[in-house]
Amino acid sequence: MYKYQSSLFERSFEKPSDEMRYLGNGKVLWNLTKNSITHQSPNALASLHLHPASYSSSKKPTAPPSESQKQNLLTYHVLPLDETLNRFTSTVEPLLTPEELKLQKKINDDFKHKEGDQLQMLLEDVGKAEKNWLAPRWLKAAYLQYRSPVTVYVSPGMTFPRQNFKDAQAVVDYTSKVIFGLGEFNDIVHAGKIPVVKMGKNELDNGQFGKVFGTCRIPKRITDELVYNPRSNYVVVIYKNHFYKMQLYNKEGKLIASRALASQLEAIMSKETTAGVPYGMLTTDTRDNWAEAYEHLSSLPGNKTTIDTIQGALFTVSLDECTDLAANEETNELILGLIHGGGSKVNSGNRWMDKTIQLVVNPNGNVGFTYEHSPAEGQPIAMMMDYVVKKMKENESFGECGATDNITPAEKLPFCAVNECIEQWLFLAKRNIDNLAFQLQMKVLKFEGYGKGFIKKQRLGPDSFVQMALQLAFYKMHNEPAAQYESAHLRIFEGGRTETIRSCSNESLAFCRAMQDDKATDQERVDKLRAAVNSHQTYTRLALQGKGVDRHLLGLKLMAVENGKPVPEFFSSPGVVKSSHFRMSTSQVATTYDAFMGYGPAVDDGYACCYNPREQDIILAISAWRYCQATDHLKFAKTLEQSFLQMKDILEKCPAPAAPEKTDRPKSKL
Repeated sequence: MYKYQSSLFERSFEKPSDEMRYLGNGKVLWNLTKNSITHQSPNALASLHLHPASYSSSKKPTAPPSESQKQNLLTYHVLPLDETLNRFTSTVEPLLTPEELKLQKKINDDFKHKEGDQLQMLLEDVGKAEKNWLAPRWLKAAYLQYRSPVTVYVSPGMTFPRQNFKDAQAVVDYTSKVIFGLGEFNDIVHAGKIPVVKMGKNELDNGQFGKVFGTCRIPKRITDELVYNPRSNYVVVIYKNHFYKMQLYNKEGKLIASRALASQLEAIMSKETTAGVPYGMLTTDTRDNWAEAYEHLSSLPGNKTTIDTIQGALFTVSLDECTDLAANEETNELILGLIHGGGSKVNSGNRWMDKTIQLVVNPNGNVGFTYEHSPAEGQPIAMMMDYVVKKMKENESFGECGATDNITPAEKLPFCAVNECIEQWLFLAKRNIDNLAFQLQMKVLKFEGYGKGFIKKQRLGPDSFVQMALQLAFYKMHNEPAAQYESAHLRIFEGGRTETIRSCSNESLAFCRAMQDDKATDQERVDKLRAAVNSHQTYTRLALQGKGVDRHLLGLKLMAVENGKPVPEFFSSPGVVKSSHFRMSTSQVATTYDAFMGYGPAVDDGYACCYNPREQDIILAISAWRYCQATDHLKFAKTLEQSFLQMKDILEKCPAPAAPEKTDRPKSKL
């Protein structure tokens, strides 16, 4: 969840059934997808077809999917107003004083019988007319109309396992294999060999994976746009701020072998010995600043062609300048480098932050993705990393099977000389990114006391357990509960994105209080922990079915805006304000590898925490703002580690009842 959203980020939670079908005949990704289901969230990979909210591209759009590739997906519903308001009331109770709660109930009742009923009728009419009334409105309100920079506020970083490059050749060889792997993954998407996962009886929408390759955000005044170029056949390499178009496929349409890609990377690096103008720095600025600079930059002779080429690439590859890593700060600097590039004097200019996928490689061993969040959630990006790392780990000759002939050499993409106007925009962008990089603080905690293996042995859900540990750490530090955001996917619906899991509950508050109460027994603490975990899991199941609170309330508010009605008082009430001020912005993005995702806090006085619970450890990327005196990311990490240990201690003192004996009845017809 990011600062641009009143409530968002993405994660999937519930383990789906083993039943799967395939788009096409492919079985290539079964092992990878099976792993993603059992070890992380049920975000399957992607389908071939696209359903963008709007299409804008110089390329021809892809043909619609064949009947065999279409999925059976649900229409996104409109919940009864009573149901949402009742659930909303229960979620705000732990955050309000008794007086505020009494007032909130009156406001709820007034809203229901006055404006709420009218807005509900309008939303129901929209819901009947559209397959997913939320999707285009969510894209517009949560992303495209957000005016702060995508850097830090919108775009997360996703690490690869850290590398130990022995020399410059090793960097080039590694990079070329990753590029090849991403090209191979792109081929699998377009071949329709992506398995469709079911959650219960419902298929999960695979559409997001078709929207990340070739996609780019375009800065515009008021509302940005997205362009989709899924049939692109090249990447753009950025080195020392210079841009090169490099074909990923040869003239016959075959994926180029990694050694041929490496030769082109070497040629690019040998040509550029000095840094160019950091045009990419402009993409790190506020959307309004960048939109104005963009209009002027693209109007200059030749620049429009260069910019169109960058936007049309499958993805960009940033070959960064080597930076020294401070002792014990390697993982912190790894994720920060992916999120913002380190500032104007480091690598922030060696980016194009509008591209959905940016592969970033630093000779110091820091490798990963920077991804622009608008078209997709985080888990598909993590699974893309999983695929490439797995292939490279299992096969030393990976990438050698591609084409080596009929290759078009990489060509430089020229910009015209900088004028005074662009210099001014660059000055502003440099100043702003330097301040942003300075203000964002990060601590990567690798908790090695235990992992999800221990948690599952206690018959507790790992994700809900981590959520309660975060609640406890915040309560210990601030002596009050935090409104805590976590995303649930809505992929049982066509074009579904996310719903908010409100992790703070009456049960989580009771657990935190018991842990701080010297008079409470360990058994009482364990009982309250289990109750808190169960409460979180219950809300998670509801959110996955589209029965959360936040998206319905957003829809009602948007009905007022779209129909020229005043926004009701309800939306500025204590419950709405406090419960949507997410001082804890969290998500799980899981992978079996030593990797993780990180991003910035959602509010000024809050924290962000993205975590990867592995079998024997838990990796957590914790961020806070330097300018806020109320938060302390280092202290929070230490308090969180203590909370994990205390929770383990009470569970071992009060073990769970024995699991029921397994019967010999088969689990399925197979």
